[in-house]
Amino acid sequence: MNAETTTHAQKLRNELVDKLVQGRERRGLTLPADVERALRTVPRELFIPGVSLEEAYANTAVVTKRREDGVNISSVSAPHLIADMLGQATGHHILEIGSGGYNAALLREIAGPSGSVTTVDIDADVTDRARACLDAAGYADVEVVCADAEFEIEPGPRYDLIIVTVGAWDVPPAWISQLTDDGTLVVPLRTLGMTRSWALKRTGDHLISHSNLSCGFVPMQGAGASKGREVPLGDGVNLWLTETHQDIDGAPLQGVFAAERHEASSGVTVPSGRQSSDLDLWLASHVPGFAVMIAQTSAIDGGLVDPSWQYGTPASVHGATLAYRGRLRQVADAEFEYVAYAHGPDGARAADELAGQIRAWDRAGRPAPTLHVFPIDTPDTDLPEGLALTKRHCRVVFTWPAA
Repeated sequence: MNAETTTHAQKLRNELVDKLVQGRERRGLTLPADVERALRTVPRELFIPGVSLEEAYANTAVVTKRREDGVNISSVSAPHLIADMLGQATGHHILEIGSGGYNAALLREIAGPSGSVTTVDIDADVTDRARACLDAAGYADVEVVCADAEFEIEPGPRYDLIIVTVGAWDVPPAWISQLTDDGTLVVPLRTLGMTRSWALKRTGDHLISHSNLSCGFVPMQGAGASKGREVPLGDGVNLWLTETHQDIDGAPLQGVFAAERHEASSGVTVPSGRQSSDLDLWLASHVPGFAVMIAQTSAIDGGLVDPSWQYGTPASVHGATLAYRGRLRQVADAEFEYVAYAHGPDGARAADELAGQIRAWDRAGRPAPTLHVFPIDTPDTDLPEGLALTKRHCRVVFTWPAA
């Protein structure tokens, strides 16, 4: 790379980071100084060879490997998501689960001269590529391991930060055992059809969250893989179920959108249409028969449904009745209101109940939940009060602060 190209790349890199800093400031957040420094230092273009500098410094993910059926299985994540996750926790001895090279280089900058970074992936193509890119960028001291991270990488080492960059459905014991006593796990955990990046602090044999943010990642492979279940509702509309207790029967819902659509206003507004992911988690914790509704563009454009987000709208099922959160309704220049829709024989009541839970969240102060992760054999009597879900290796509980 010649001097002119290097200068242009640095200019684009700084412009991107400036936008990331401004975006976080608009959300009332500050980008930690060590994260900002790393983002301004690491040459992202060296980790996605073959794309233009403009593409390398666009605020979007870049797919680096697809399966034969076209499904993405590896990518370099979007810079805004990387910045958000790195802002959740920092460490000096770091394990990254899910490799690509770029994020590992950022972590190596954050870890500092006395720190260390190990990055692991189950796919040899991915680790070979990460190794080559890290070497080319000058990060030869990052350890790259090809292994299934469901299990301990090697006996002995413990890390003060483990950061997972693939969508996980569970928290295996190896992730906790490899943490230092006060270490932090940052993991995009899928619960009830939704993925949130949780920063979880180790406390004895369990973990307690101190932040969460919305995110999306390619799914975990290997022993930790988990498949959800789709329930078709109509042309281009499905319910997405990910937990074992979600035994929703789709048969009574066939043709549900042919029924009258009932609407209920919540009276709860948000500025500039900025929806809260904490509300999604509140509804998941408080609404019986909760599920996530996914709609194709054709179903929305055709008027079949009008969801708040086509890729994951909170919904609830009551026998042959379906309720879901609708698209925000503009009520003033910069104010938008949450609304609820429902179809089916009990549609009016179902819409009112969903809108009522939106109001309950608002009255409670629009809180964020705390996520607790306990060993799988923890009895109910030792769990805090909240929504408890049993995974393969652990039990997770969502708790909410008092109003």
